[in-house]
Amino acid sequence: MKKGLLVLIFLFGLNQAQSQVLISLIFGDKLNSPFLEFGLEGGVNFSDIYDMESSGSNPGFNLGFYFDIRSKQDPAWMINTGVIVKSPMGARHIPMYSLDNTNLDNTFAGGTVNREIRYFNVPILIKHQFKSGVFVKAGPQVGLLARAFDEFKVEVDKDDVVYKKNIRDQIRVIDAGVAFGTGYHMNVGNGLNITVQYYYGLVPVMKGDGPNVYNRSLYLTAGIPIGKGKAAQRRAEKEAELNKPILPEDEDSKPKN
Repeated sequence: MKKGLLVLIFLFGLNQAQSQVLISLIFGDKLNSPFLEFGLEGGVNFSDIYDMESSGSNPGFNLGFYFDIRSKQDPAWMINTGVIVKSPMGARHIPMYSLDNTNLDNTFAGGTVNREIRYFNVPILIKHQFKSGVFVKAGPQVGLLARAFDEFKVEVDKDDVVYKKNIRDQIRVIDAGVAFGTGYHMNVGNGLNITVQYYYGLVPVMKGDGPNVYNRSLYLTAGIPIGKGKAAQRRAEKEAELNKPILPEDEDSKPKN
């Protein structure tokens, strides 16, 4: 049953983040157990493409779902994984280049170019949580390319003129690197997680024989378990039912000969 729900959530999450949120709210309590915590996670991230000429990081919003799979031998150790469904990377103000169109080149002369690359990212991290609630985590992260475009922008008569060029065929489909971070698990409600995490890409972003450039991204996120309280209540009710004492049969209720 749980495997089927995981597959369903993953497939819908790849299509659109809204589906992920809806299914998480519906089935969240089915995915929580004493050794498995499921929840939604989102926040802001600031990305750059290392070794590419640019003038600043690319800010964006990220959204995904996570799983903390705890060790039965030592619950302080766990595997932290999931899917960051919405996770823009890229860089701001990269060098202007020709669009091979005289009208477009003339229009955007003196403008700016921002590069945005969107992935479905899957971190697989080893996480350790201390008794204080502070945790640290590190491990590999793999990304599957979704979209990539360069956004040309220029101001004309106080209005922004924007043109997006699809560059997906110039970007490698798979990105991979290491992620590491720290955070705090709050003892409020069912436990809000506040995390600072950094991704260090190790696979060149661009195809071809040009200079190798790599993704870098700083994440500031908040995660909240979905259905954890309901799942705990259901387990408590089931345990109480199993431990309910069996009362002797009332003499007056016995059938009489």
